Amino acid sequence: MILSVDATIQARTGSSRLPNKVLKPVLGKALLQHQIERIQRASTINRVVLATSDLAQDDPLEDLAHSMGILCFRGSETDVISRVCGALEKFEIDIHAEFQGDNSIPDPAVIDFVVGYFLEHSEKFDYVTNALKTTYPPGLEVSVYPSRILFDANLRASNSEHREYVGFHINQHPDVYRLKNIEAPAAISRPDLHLEVDTEEDFLLVSHIYEHFASQPNFTIEDVVAYTDAHPHLTQSNSGIERRWKQYRQES
Repeated sequence: MILSVDATIQARTGSSRLPNKVLKPVLGKALLQHQIERIQRASTINRVVLATSDLAQDDPLEDLAHSMGILCFRGSETDVISRVCGALEKFEIDIHAEFQGDNSIPDPAVIDFVVGYFLEHSEKFDYVTNALKTTYPPGLEVSVYPSRILFDANLRASNSEHREYVGFHINQHPDVYRLKNIEAPAAISRPDLHLEVDTEEDFLLVSHIYEHFASQPNFTIEDVVAYTDAHPHLTQSNSGIERRWKQYRQES
């Protein structure tokens, strides 16, 4: 039986560091639209679901989802694990590929590799990701697992302070779940190349990359690494920014 894999993207406009970042325009499109289009290019992904909040300020995100012909689920702004679980339940998702809205340059080949690894080893692992240890450039995270694993984690996640995170409740419990981290090939192992968008400095870097590759919309992470390696000044402005997610990685 061929397993179907559906993706969710957690996104909202109320970011504390850079409000409305997912709707910031780049080359005439919202940053989130670029992310969705790149995820859709992955051959292993069936449907893409936008999981946003039920606040009125996030109505434009639902409008964007509808305009692109993708599914949308709305739930709690802060209890993100329950929001994503609601999306998985509503759309009867069996195998889940998890993305965050600030990971604005996903690479279809990386997605296909991580998803493919999970599908090939689904009897051995509950959760396959490239985000337990940082080897890929931050911003290329993808985690793949059966929805039932997140449903179980949702029941165990009693700490309200951490319910804004989703995969956290799985990847912090190797005693409960069988975890596998995928490390980047040496050619693209750049743990200090920050391609996530959390601050204005991040946005300027990511928008510059999109603009540089405007005539090459299917650019890869190999292309980005080659370009930023050749122009190291581009990454200086966002290299020293505190990254809160680092405390949850194995290298912390």
